[in-house]
Amino acid sequence: MLALPFPNIDPTLASMELFGITLSLRWYALAYIAGLVLAWRYVTFLMKRPALWPGRAAPMTPDQPEELLTWMVLGVILGGRLGFVLFYQPAYYLANPAEILQVWNGGMSFHGGFLGVVVGGALFCRSRGLPTLQVGDAVAMAAPVGLLLGRVANFINAELWGRVTDAPWGTVFPGAGPLPRHPSQLYEALLEGAVLFLVLWWVGTRRGGLMRPGTMIGLFLIGYGAARSFVELFRQPDVQFTGPGNPLGHAAQFGEMGLTMGQILSAPMIAVGIWLVLRARA
Repeated sequence: MLALPFPNIDPTLASMELFGITLSLRWYALAYIAGLVLAWRYVTFLMKRPALWPGRAAPMTPDQPEELLTWMVLGVILGGRLGFVLFYQPAYYLANPAEILQVWNGGMSFHGGFLGVVVGGALFCRSRGLPTLQVGDAVAMAAPVGLLLGRVANFINAELWGRVTDAPWGTVFPGAGPLPRHPSQLYEALLEGAVLFLVLWWVGTRRGGLMRPGTMIGLFLIGYGAARSFVELFRQPDVQFTGPGNPLGHAAQFGEMGLTMGQILSAPMIAVGIWLVLRARA
């Protein structure tokens, strides 16, 4: 079988020792930081273009996205970590609760992070008296930037690899055995990141999408859910469907039907996205 060698990239970008404690900056953490900062700047860019919004008035001042960033950071980190714990490895963390907060060891869920951002953004809008759907539309347009960088970091970390393949671009990942596998992280970076960003940019800025509150959120949910469900066909099946002691009840039965946790969690996202788009057009 043909295979590409995995690039020898150290997951740790830089490290230093301070008072006997080793501090490390990993590509994964850098991806989160860069994604949040770029999303903040993009939302600010949108706020400076009132002609894109209903009544030619942006929902926030150009200064408020910086304040929103704090709420987004908390939502992404807390929601992403708790989502991973509850959706993917509840049995392990139930037995090892001290590791739940050890985010530096990896383990974040997009769906959990998404819910955290929704809660954080809604609370921010309510506390400032801002239109929630319009602010959400701006955040949705910026979200693919972080998704792209995060999936590239997953590839560098040699995690979340795909199923065994004989495709010429199959990659032998360290820790995944000797057979080449789909680089599914890069598939997701392309579809959930680059392609989805361009679609949302085009609809929002060229087709008047921001004029209809809720449209961009809906398109993001549909686009992400569809891309994630598709890439799950090439991604290694979730461990909770194959391992013993699954505390998620009927989730294991869905695994036997050929569905993955990513597909199960994406289905309601697609449904809500369709509803938001139809509601915005009504």
